[in-house]
Amino acid sequence: MTLFSDVLASITSSPDQTIQLPTGWGQGRALFGGITAAIAWQHAQYGVAPEQHLHSFTVSFVAPVQAGPVQLQRRVLREGSNVTQISVEFIQAGAVVLAALATYGKARPSAVQVQNTPSPQIPPVEQALKFPPIAASLLPEFTQFFDYAITVGGLPFSGVKSNEFGGWMRFKHEQHPITIGLLLGLVDAWPPAVLMHLTTPCPASSLTWTIEFPAPLPETASSHDWWQYRAIIDHAADGYGHTQAHIWDAKNRLVAISRQTVTVFG
Repeated sequence: MTLFSDVLASITSSPDQTIQLPTGWGQGRALFGGITAAIAWQHAQYGVAPEQHLHSFTVSFVAPVQAGPVQLQRRVLREGSNVTQISVEFIQAGAVVLAALATYGKARPSAVQVQNTPSPQIPPVEQALKFPPIAASLLPEFTQFFDYAITVGGLPFSGVKSNEFGGWMRFKHEQHPITIGLLLGLVDAWPPAVLMHLTTPCPASSLTWTIEFPAPLPETASSHDWWQYRAIIDHAADGYGHTQAHIWDAKNRLVAISRQTVTVFG
């Protein structure tokens, strides 16, 4: 079993390198998007000054990424006195299969201070819905690495017509200080919120994903801690869904804001 953290540890500082993507992390006909996004972040991280904080990370899942060799290419698009923008591309079989843009900035004095984000108001883990045993054969392969506690909305394919979905999440087998890479895996481990509207299983996948980090992650938090997640469906029609989500730690501190466009084949 290849752990998420082991994959990230295999990435070096070289701007152009080839790594081996693991088996066991499948998501339909592709590799789990959370692990590919985390790899892209780790690769980008080597190209930025340590005092700069990641504010925005956008991933376009151009084509299904497969287990096996992948070429990573990093390019610093611009390095200013405050902001750095870095692009990362995955190349398999001579074609780009993933493209990411990481935007970093260092803190500077500002008179603008606004805290206008919702509090989680997520029911506790003890009130959670669990995936029934029969669902194991229907769940993507990568879900074996995560614990889920659904306390907002309903289970995927349960026919619940809510526009909100979420609960609690954590890594099942890993206990490391939290990093953005590990948090990317946790956030993307959630099924698309639109799936709870359906009553029969069908494929769905992320098309684009932008996630923003208002502040550095809590230094004492762990990948095995429970993290809170609440997604809202803004619009869904014609085989596409548009969702946004907020992520908090167990102390109700906002740690990330996520926005996704997903494709749904049902």
